[in-house]
Amino acid sequence: MNAFLTEDFYPDWQAMSADKIVPAVEASLTSAKAAVAEICSQSEADCNFRDTVVAFAESTRGLERVWSRVRHLEGVENSPALREAYEKVLPSVTDFFCGLTLNADLWRVIKTAARKTVPADLTPAERRLLEETLEDFRENGADLPDDKKKRLAEINAALAKKTSQFTNNVLDATNAWEKIIDDGSLLKGVPATTLEAAALSAKSKGFPEGTWRFTLQAPILSPVMRYAENDALRKEFWEASNAVARGGKFDNTELIREILALRHEMAILLGFKNFADYTTCRRMAKNGGNALRFVEDLRSRIEPFLQKENEELIAFAKNSGDKTALASGKIAPWAIEYWSEKLRREKYDFDEELLRPYFPIDSVIAGAFEVVNRLYGIEVRENTAVKAWNDAVKTYEIFDGEKMLGAFYTDWFPRESKRSGAWMDALETAEYENTPHSKFGVPAGTAKPHLGLIVGNFTCPTPDKPALLNFLEVTTLFHEFGHLLHHVLSEVEIPDLAGTAVAWDFVELPSQIMENWCKHAESLKIFAKHYVTGEVLPEALLDKLLKAKNFRAAAGTLRQLSFGKMDLDFHCFPEIYGNVDFEDYWNKTIGDYLIPTSEPQICMVYKFLHLFSEPVGYAAGYYSYKWAEMLDADCFTRFLKEGIFNRATGTDFRQKILARGNLVPADCLFRDFMGREPSPEALLEREDLA
Repeated sequence: MNAFLTEDFYPDWQAMSADKIVPAVEASLTSAKAAVAEICSQSEADCNFRDTVVAFAESTRGLERVWSRVRHLEGVENSPALREAYEKVLPSVTDFFCGLTLNADLWRVIKTAARKTVPADLTPAERRLLEETLEDFRENGADLPDDKKKRLAEINAALAKKTSQFTNNVLDATNAWEKIIDDGSLLKGVPATTLEAAALSAKSKGFPEGTWRFTLQAPILSPVMRYAENDALRKEFWEASNAVARGGKFDNTELIREILALRHEMAILLGFKNFADYTTCRRMAKNGGNALRFVEDLRSRIEPFLQKENEELIAFAKNSGDKTALASGKIAPWAIEYWSEKLRREKYDFDEELLRPYFPIDSVIAGAFEVVNRLYGIEVRENTAVKAWNDAVKTYEIFDGEKMLGAFYTDWFPRESKRSGAWMDALETAEYENTPHSKFGVPAGTAKPHLGLIVGNFTCPTPDKPALLNFLEVTTLFHEFGHLLHHVLSEVEIPDLAGTAVAWDFVELPSQIMENWCKHAESLKIFAKHYVTGEVLPEALLDKLLKAKNFRAAAGTLRQLSFGKMDLDFHCFPEIYGNVDFEDYWNKTIGDYLIPTSEPQICMVYKFLHLFSEPVGYAAGYYSYKWAEMLDADCFTRFLKEGIFNRATGTDFRQKILARGNLVPADCLFRDFMGREPSPEALLEREDLA
């Protein structure tokens, strides 16, 4: 049996070789097409909710399972053979999925079934499935004339191909750069953990002892930019990082323009003013204009704080003798992180690197598990018998009492075959027996467990030390675990509505709220323990961490908002990207979001995977990170008031947010938990920006 095609809960990843991708995808495509064709052949008398709408939802399950495995491996074990197989089947998979809502016969039978269905005869989840199915078809071109359907299909195929190429360019350009250093004097200030990782990297590539190999992977790049005293070295790394997919062999410039143009054309075809209106019409923001106003309103409220922060940072750099700041009154763009870190040490006598020994990855993971045990009464257990796609991957199972709710894989460390960043993904979504369309032979009221995965690119372990995380990596781990909980704790009986299948500007709430437990003494004491002695993070260091947590909060917030602003500008106003110089746009239009620098900053759009690695993805939706941060800060006020480990509050959050998926619109979920509409005040107060 082809390993991609099995329905085993724990698939045999080791057997999923590149040569099996094409036959697996072709077989599952054939089955899905046959299932859809059978539905399309129904007469009006045969059409009904169960045999038409539910059957349609079930018709693509096998293909979705295969494709999720293929896409996952393409992201974490990329190889020439795998990439070739992926790109060979990508057009046919894209054509199939995008063609579903353009299938006139399918739309006819679904409309007929909907007309014949009495809503009162359905469960709430079934009514929601019917509503969402109809909206999906209408929103994606079901009512278009044939010529426009044909063009829409061409656009979808082109977007799939071009976004895949964009992703490959970023990966290849990142891997193409390395910096070999054999003079330790150039590395003054770089943390020991980074030097150890760079030495190991050099050794793995055959370089002699006393050599360091630096790459553009975040665990290596970030500490250099923050701590290296050699200004020329930081400038070289800054230029290399900003050159990724910007010019040269792997240039993404024209791809970006082409992707944006295709998205705009798609939106116009579908009857929307722009792509942002198309993507947000069923989200909390409702349209691109509202999303943009949200971003710009926050910017205007935070800008005075940014000005004060910038004045303080520039003055500090001048007083410290920075030549660029003395000469121009501004900081070099490659020196911002360096002087920010110096200033933080000055203000709070706090060096974040001192935290690393207290954040060994296993302790942080155990801490995340203990937090959710206290909040939700669930237990996470490692299953060492399960093998995955790489020896570094671990497998865990989540239990509520003796009932297994789900399982997940973790893949925490960077590899050259793995794309950058951190993410959670679903591999299997439980389907409950108490629904008419279930196919699992389990007792009524139970379900086949959920299965997911979490991927990161964290600081690697060394031969004599475990992976010691920085604080950003700690919060990222909690963040992605929050996404995983949203998936695994779902109790919605229909997979299409379960877990993270919610409005895009709501989906980050369950992940971002988990970060709060990294920033309170009561929870930090659970897992911030020295990797050698087991000593809990000392009170003095804990106090400094908590006092410094909002250091340059305005700059951090506006940096995030700047990405959302750029995203919305490009997708609301198509004339911006036509022939605009991206650097000119970034430094002029986004200038109010940035610290003034001695020379122009480089727009990071060329490697912005969030916006351009998928046909839609986070496109016109990057604002949702800050939108959901507003939601999470607001929701967390209940925990602050009632106790951050209050089981009743945790149970309420689990039942009203995590368990309900897309059973009702996102704004209803929020009101159910908070009893009112969301407000940004809690976010501003939490960041000391009110």
